[in-house]
Amino acid sequence: MELVTVRDDDGLRAGRVDGGKVVLLEAGSVRELLVDREGLEAAAGREIGRSIAIDDADLAPVIPDPDKIVCVGINYQDHIDEMGRTSPDHPTYFAKYRRAITGPRDDLLLPAPDVSSSVDWECELAIVIGRTARHVSGDEALASIAGFCVLNDVSVRDWQRRTSQFLAGKNFEALTPVGPALVTRDVVGDGSGLELTTEVNGVVKQRSTTSNLVFGAVDIVSDLSGILTLDPGDIIATGTPGGVGVARTPPEFLRPGDELVTKIEGIGRLVNRCR
Repeated sequence: MELVTVRDDDGLRAGRVDGGKVVLLEAGSVRELLVDREGLEAAAGREIGRSIAIDDADLAPVIPDPDKIVCVGINYQDHIDEMGRTSPDHPTYFAKYRRAITGPRDDLLLPAPDVSSSVDWECELAIVIGRTARHVSGDEALASIAGFCVLNDVSVRDWQRRTSQFLAGKNFEALTPVGPALVTRDVVGDGSGLELTTEVNGVVKQRSTTSNLVFGAVDIVSDLSGILTLDPGDIIATGTPGGVGVARTPPEFLRPGDELVTKIEGIGRLVNRCR
């Protein structure tokens, strides 16, 4: 099943992708579907009798109002190598906040040139939590995952490197596209073995597979749930593979007018114009 959140005349509305159309549902967002006490399948069946073509839909971030956005850094070996780091013994976490995320087809608002000109791409598989999880592992951790979406952790590198903490460079507003849909586990399993790519103006910059994650989705949920309670609709970005702009010689960064396309096999793609 594929679920989206669309911007409708009356505000936000959850929808179920059915072929080339979005069937609109009673819920105001995909997060509302996930917290529904009767279950995701039941909630996704409550149609309001209206649909729109998927190409015409104004897609919002698939989870527009997550309680938490947790990101995992340095989690692909090729990215670890290109950044000159050593493989971690445990996942490295940092946080994003709601205003950082934007829709899968929205423009990306680059900072003004006097603020930064070092904006980089980072294609990532994102976990969406489907039910409350605390101190879970193995099959229980997998069962707490509703599904997956695509996220590009667009990073402002000079601000990221101002201190030893990543947060400043990861939270510029409307710079992290998320979507296009929540694709449930019955379609993509545990998220392993999926090809992911980043293209800038049609040129492939990143290409890898989620099988190359140091810590997979179940590992991450198990570890993170020992630190804090995971709630329905929480987003966990699992890290990016090699090919980021800052590691290139010379470094490459996004510029106004660039088209950034982020794709993950079986889940979908984000298409964002920089301005």
